[in-house]
Amino acid sequence: GALQKKGHSARVLSPEEAERLAKDQVLVSEFKQLKLEKEAQKNWDLFYKRNSTNFFKDRHWTTREFQELKACREFADQKLTILEAGCGVGNCLFPLLEEDLNIFAYACDFSPRAVEYVKKNALYSTERCKVFQCDLTKDDLLNNIPADSVDVVTLIFVLSAIHPEKMHLVLRNIYKILKPGKCVLFRDYGLYDHAMLRFKSGSKLGENFYVRQDGTRSYFFTEEFLSQLFKAEGYEQVVNEYVQRETVNRKEDLRVPRVFLQSKFRKP
Repeated sequence: GALQKKGHSARVLSPEEAERLAKDQVLVSEFKQLKLEKEAQKNWDLFYKRNSTNFFKDRHWTTREFQELKACREFADQKLTILEAGCGVGNCLFPLLEEDLNIFAYACDFSPRAVEYVKKNALYSTERCKVFQCDLTKDDLLNNIPADSVDVVTLIFVLSAIHPEKMHLVLRNIYKILKPGKCVLFRDYGLYDHAMLRFKSGSKLGENFYVRQDGTRSYFFTEEFLSQLFKAEGYEQVVNEYVQRETVNRKEDLRVPRVFLQSKFRKP
């Protein structure tokens, strides 16, 4: 079971959690940080090699959480063009294409291996989607997608894997292909999520930024940081709030605090 609440207040840490985070101030060396940045693509490729298509569950919650996809339509059967930026192996993409027959999807990922998995999926059809490999921080989306042509961009658990100093490049890239008046739908890790509290000392790369044992990285967003990031690139904020869930594992009697940021930003 899970209890969920939405709002603008960040999660309040317990005294023990606050003390543990306060103690963990030693940063990973600059040499190792540069190495992680250089090998980011390789590390994600290895992640997909190890986990193939089994790691993430198919995300049928996407249409439930984001009724926006329906709201983007001016009439019931209107064809929508979407971009799933950072599609992984298609756990979001394929449920969406199954549930909504009036969608054409562009999808891209940093990892060439993930893109290959998408192309090999039995549901993949070039009539309904175009998938390509792309580093969103430097490969121009206009090489694969016409300017001002996309109705909705989903950015779901993607930006957190990118160095905070390069996140604005992703938003700038997306801005070019989004139609005026249309939106980016965002969901990602929020400040003090359980995953952030589980990092052992020696994993910290910077403020709210950590490295996992496999070399992949994760940033934990505050509402203010995300808002400033999007607004600086010319977007208007529609919704930007924390989603706090307490996931309960009854068998082990564990209560795990999950914190996400769920947001919607519009291109004027």
